[in-house]
Amino acid sequence: MTIRVLLADDQALLRATLRLLIDSCDDMEVVDEATDGAQAIELTRTHRPDVVLLDVRMPGTDVLTVTSALCGDPELSAVRVLILTTSELDRDVARALAAGASGFLGTDVTADAFLEGVRTVTSGQALLSPLATRALITRFLANPTDEFRLATPEDLVALSAREREVLGRVAEGRSDTEIAERLGFDAAEVRAHIHQVRTKLGARDRAQLVVIAHQSGLLGAAPPLLTAL
Repeated sequence: MTIRVLLADDQALLRATLRLLIDSCDDMEVVDEATDGAQAIELTRTHRPDVVLLDVRMPGTDVLTVTSALCGDPELSAVRVLILTTSELDRDVARALAAGASGFLGTDVTADAFLEGVRTVTSGQALLSPLATRALITRFLANPTDEFRLATPEDLVALSAREREVLGRVAEGRSDTEIAERLGFDAAEVRAHIHQVRTKLGARDRAQLVVIAHQSGLLGAAPPLLTAL
């Protein structure tokens, strides 16, 4: 399967660099390029790419509005949004994750890490550094009055003990295989549990499950270092 990618960035040089990198891979292709937020929405609806690489600082329609429009559209449920950012501790990155983005990549990553990141989100996994994600949520999304709060401790009542355990492993950044090995059953059963948890909690994908796990207190209080950020 060829992974179809839409580039959304206002910097022509960066778009050209990413296009060369992506098109050099046999399993990827760039379907189009957007130079602002409104165009990113329009071209996504036209091409239905597998992944939208979305700059966190888009001109015009901002990254949160773009992410919400794409991830909130049932007809685009198969599209994954991957945020490109110069800083992992960015309020807009945190809000984009809450709105449905599948992960984020720093612009200082290596070419191999960038390409693997695209493949990761296409496969349905979340591209999230556990430490950076916890810092983001602690700093920007943990306030109960925040409009992007996705969960409270009471929301976990709907989950079985095994489902809560699986959710905790997902929030730690574990793969299906790693979770299966830890809990003693096969990866297919892990995927079934994750699907059930997503359904019960109304999460779009694994990235939103990570936000929910942190916000609901499933992983416990944040360590002092992160609290102080």
